[in-house]
Amino acid sequence: MTDETAPRPESNDASETPDAELARLQAENAELRDRVLRALAEADNARKRAERDAADARAYAVTSFARDLLNVADNLHRALEAGQPGDAGTLTEGVKLTAREFETTMARHGIVRIDPMGERFDPNLHQAMMEMEDSSVPAGTVVQVMQAGYTISGRVLRPALVAVSRGGPRLAAEPTAGLDKTA
Repeated sequence: MTDETAPRPESNDASETPDAELARLQAENAELRDRVLRALAEADNARKRAERDAADARAYAVTSFARDLLNVADNLHRALEAGQPGDAGTLTEGVKLTAREFETTMARHGIVRIDPMGERFDPNLHQAMMEMEDSSVPAGTVVQVMQAGYTISGRVLRPALVAVSRGGPRLAAEPTAGLDKTA
């Protein structure tokens, strides 16, 4: 007695020729190879992204610490500006040396001072606190720095607080690529 419901071993379709079977297997092989290559590329991209994220984390891990140190730097600079020539020369010289060493240490850790006096206003690096009439310089030029800014590893840690000139000659407009103003 034979069981008609039992699974039968797969048999090749008698109508499929060896050439057709070879073509089918080659197509399946190509599809599997494509899947493997895509999976490898995706894994490589994930590895690179993780390395980039880890590098960013290392570079910016001290951001809050650096922000706290900026007050110390500001106070040192205020003390230097308040000192009167001729009085307490030793104290002034010591504060100057301390400020220089402090800024060197910050630079060694990727923290760089932005001192934009006389430069063109850049909203990516500067925060305008006011405008001042000054016809001797082009409009949009930083004429006073109220508080220096800082970058850390190329990113703005704190923008420079500045006063910007108005009323002077306009700076030449930067050329814009691909725009035709005659149209």
